[in-house]
Amino acid sequence: MAARTMATTPSTSRGGDDAPARANLTPAQITKLIRQDAETSKHFGVDFVPRRRAVTPRGATTQIEPKPVAAPVAAPVAAHISPARAVAAARVAEPATPHAAPAPHLTVTVPPLRERTLAPVGTETLEQVRARYEADAIHEAFGFTFTNIVFGEGDPAAQLMFIGEAPGEDEDLSGRPFVGRAGQLLEKMIVAMGLSRSRVYIANVLKVRPPNNATPTPEQSRLSAPYLFDQIAAIRPKCIVTLGLPATKAILGTTVPDVDSRTMASLRSTWATFKHPDAALHGEMTVDVMPTYHPAYVLRNYSEETRAKVWSDLQQVMTHLGMAKK
Repeated sequence: MAARTMATTPSTSRGGDDAPARANLTPAQITKLIRQDAETSKHFGVDFVPRRRAVTPRGATTQIEPKPVAAPVAAPVAAHISPARAVAAARVAEPATPHAAPAPHLTVTVPPLRERTLAPVGTETLEQVRARYEADAIHEAFGFTFTNIVFGEGDPAAQLMFIGEAPGEDEDLSGRPFVGRAGQLLEKMIVAMGLSRSRVYIANVLKVRPPNNATPTPEQSRLSAPYLFDQIAAIRPKCIVTLGLPATKAILGTTVPDVDSRTMASLRSTWATFKHPDAALHGEMTVDVMPTYHPAYVLRNYSEETRAKVWSDLQQVMTHLGMAKK
């Protein structure tokens, strides 16, 4: 749909920065951010400067050397959306790039890509889901002022899907999910797992940025969730990592009756299940879910303990996907 004008409101934390505006950072604040970045990289096993590498056959066990973080793949756009929407939202997907490697002293077995088969009867492609979302424009009821719809991006046949709550300022400007400071931390986590953004799929519950990066209301999540559920149905991942409480409640609300009264601390690190509510259309489709803390929370509560908890959750996901790491 046509591009909206950005609201002149300050950015708080989620997908974008949770620090003061970059132009106003003092030398001491810049030094602190650099130190945090270095410590986080080392903690998640990314303690090197990446360089380019050749493609390694999927499923092969290799000794990994320092290589680059893969360039993100832009979100697909439906071919039949209106010209006005295409001007604001059209982005051409780039070819998948080789997965980025973790620290050079680790040996990782990356699972092979899934066979790309025709979607089961009753499901849509990601392009069709996006076109329907833009046509329905349910975010019109929210009254948000935004620049871009941030639908999602990554491998449409990904085994692993990451889901956050809503776009931040950086995401709204770029039209891509998780590209601010929290997104940079998420990318380090993905690289530490032996994967890259191009081999997973990343999305949010809300597809447009709330004012001041506010936490989505239950009603906003309820209205947006069906489109997220259909994204999941189109991808059919082996497992989902929910990032933070709003995303976890939206996904586990399909199977956990008391999820609204639960805390993130009580939900994380325990496998749960997503079940598509429309069984008549999608059958008994279920996906295993691992809830963990949102990267923005990790940045706000920057401690060895918090990072260790998140890494423990991701290690369970790696085991679930059959990825060997030693």
